[in-house]
Amino acid sequence: MIRSRIVWLVAACLMIAAAAPTEPSVEGYWLTQTHHGIVQIAPCGASVCGVLVTSELLARTPDLTDRHNPNPALRGRKLLGLTLLSGFHAVPSGWAGGTIYNPDDGNTYHARLTILDADHLRVRGCVFVPLCRSQVWVRVSAPASRT
Repeated sequence: MIRSRIVWLVAACLMIAAAAPTEPSVEGYWLTQTHHGIVQIAPCGASVCGVLVTSELLARTPDLTDRHNPNPALRGRKLLGLTLLSGFHAVPSGWAGGTIYNPDDGNTYHARLTILDADHLRVRGCVFVPLCRSQVWVRVSAPASRT
């Protein structure tokens, strides 16, 4: 009798766990609001990182470099494949404590990623709070080619 109750309880727990909705993932391809960039966010150790995989500027000029970087030694690196997001740790609503690099001005900002729903991600970059800017990125399919 006890054994059949345990089996029933385990089966019920497995059914509840299978039916429970899963949290949307930050991993995937995201369309930015700037230059129609697409950033791929993927695991990076215990964190996530975001790499620039294409943009309207890269589609026209694939060899664009990081010319606004304050470090002259880094100005020759290609924008294609450049890590823009790094250093995050998981929080209940997304990822915090990371940084976002902006190749338009060569600056790195404190950043937070907030999952709004399965297809929308708020990306917030701050010089320091309250001097922040946010964008909402939209999930997209993997680009056909890596420009």
